Amino acid sequence: MFLIVGLGNPGAKYERNRHNIGFMAVERIAERHRFPAWRRKFEGLVSEGTIDGERVLLLKPETYMNDSGRSVGEAARFLKIDLADIILFHDELDLDPGRLKVKVGGGNAGHNGLRSTSAHIGNEYARVRIGIGHPGSKDAVIHYVLNDFAKAESAWVEPMLDAIAAAAPWLAKGKADRFQSDVARLTSAADEPPAPKPVAAKPVAPNPIRHPAGERAAKAKSAIAENLKKWLASKTRKHD
Repeated sequence: MFLIVGLGNPGAKYERNRHNIGFMAVERIAERHRFPAWRRKFEGLVSEGTIDGERVLLLKPETYMNDSGRSVGEAARFLKIDLADIILFHDELDLDPGRLKVKVGGGNAGHNGLRSTSAHIGNEYARVRIGIGHPGSKDAVIHYVLNDFAKAESAWVEPMLDAIAAAAPWLAKGKADRFQSDVARLTSAADEPPAPKPVAAKPVAPNPIRHPAGERAAKAKSAIAENLKKWLASKTRKHD
């Protein structure tokens, strides 16, 4: 069984915060793969289902970001899930918006949700880092992550969430590299402008083909006929 965790803060006021993109990711996975309704367990909200035949428990800790590890640890211990089968989605300041990277272990880069999780279960779990960009100043970070995504950012947020959900079967197979490359491929395709629609050519009326030689012959015939007419008329007057 895989435990897939999304980090965020509970409550409507945090729902669209940049810090909550981990919640958004597991919610989109649940929706795409038709998981049952969320229920309360392990100090969080859980939904259990299958992805590509593999059992998966999705978890959104409700202990607030700084204490996320308490919920993750409780679920992992109760279900006896190995660290290698735990995948955690979180926001990443050090990646450009719309970029995604997967890594196992490593530092927590000042992310309180990761720090808490590592304190409760150890450090060697997979992290899916979803780039949200950096505000440019360390002093602005808290305000930045605890504010909603701007409307313009939906241009990359929505395709990213859809790509994560579509590529999730690779995570359930333990193939994080394939998951990462699939998300990159899907989001790149979403960035491409649509191909222009072919425009049907308007029918062109055929231009009459003019033949100079034919025109000269017709004029000559007309002149001969006119001269003949005049000659006959003069003969008729002589016999009168």
